[in-house]
Amino acid sequence: MVACIQGTRAEEITARGKIIPEGKRTRVKEISLDMAPSMKLAATKLFPNARIVTDRFHVVRLVIDAVQQIRIDYRKKEIEAENREIALCRKAKRPYNPKRYENGDTRKELLARSRYLLYYFPKKGTKQQRKRAEILFREYPKLKLAYGLAVAFRKIYETRTIQSARRLFGKWFKKVALSHLQEFNSVVNSIRSHFDTILNFFFNRSTNAFAESFNAKIKLFRANLRGVANQKFFLFRLYKLCS
Repeated sequence: MVACIQGTRAEEITARGKIIPEGKRTRVKEISLDMAPSMKLAATKLFPNARIVTDRFHVVRLVIDAVQQIRIDYRKKEIEAENREIALCRKAKRPYNPKRYENGDTRKELLARSRYLLYYFPKKGTKQQRKRAEILFREYPKLKLAYGLAVAFRKIYETRTIQSARRLFGKWFKKVALSHLQEFNSVVNSIRSHFDTILNFFFNRSTNAFAESFNAKIKLFRANLRGVANQKFFLFRLYKLCS
């Protein structure tokens, strides 16, 4: 841990970061960060000789979020359809019995309970989750197509050379174009705008996973305390527990 700076404004980060002597900052060779423009701007100003790497976690999350958005949209439609059916049953004075699949899920439950299985690679997870995935992709082909694109994208990061990665990204862009999935348009645009720094990952496979993990620990620590009443004492405790 070198510094803990409040906020994400590039000007504030740059001002604080300049406390570190310039001679030490120019020795930094590589920086892994998220896709926020302010972070990139601050890193470029503070560490002019460093290679900027867009962390794989944030890029993959873009793709997975697009898949999840399709699932959420389907679930909203199923909730609306269920409400209409309940209203009709109430009007006809008969009980409402929703359709259930072979695993016992209703359509709404199937989509709600499929959230985490969409993060897994094929054939991973429990037997129950694999069965749910089979039903989900059978009933919602669009979701199956989106999931396939997400899996193909994650596999790109298994390659070891920047040349191979560039070629695989190009093939993936073509697959997205052929899929006609509107939810992936913004994903492709974001990846293209950060393409050079995304490819920089394949030089040394650098990641800021440790920093992300540490950030998650801080958030959990804060949640367990039910908030922070005294910021200075909170930072003091972090310093003692995590330094």
